[in-house]
Amino acid sequence: MMRLSARTEYAAIAVLELARRWESGEPVRLREICDAHSVPSGFLVQILLRLKAAGVVTSTRGASGGYQLAKPPAEITLDDIRRIMDGSDDLPSEHPGGRSRAAAVLRSAWGDVAKAEAEAMQAVDFETLADRARSASESMYYI
Repeated sequence: MMRLSARTEYAAIAVLELARRWESGEPVRLREICDAHSVPSGFLVQILLRLKAAGVVTSTRGASGGYQLAKPPAEITLDDIRRIMDGSDDLPSEHPGGRSRAAAVLRSAWGDVAKAEAEAMQAVDFETLADRARSASESMYYI
């Protein structure tokens, strides 16, 4: 299983919540996201500010304010969110082990893995995830 930072995980949760509500056209209040997903509000504020600076979300002030996606969910991928929150996946130019043949082979393998991971994350957009989330909640039942 791939490892993501808490920042990326919470950012993806927030973007997914905004994607689920995209069609309403209404801003989503920070407290609603925090309450629905048990995300610490102070942490989420910082995440949303970063997403806003990157052009993924917009904010509206006031009593009926909140956050919305700045573009359609189909145009935002998991990879976009990971890159915004954690930066590029470039490998360092020097590896421990120096310039040995074994280090070069390992570096190439890590590069292949990183490329495959990025391609897989680029293939998953938030419109698809929002549809999955809606389907999952519709098929749930309670006893």
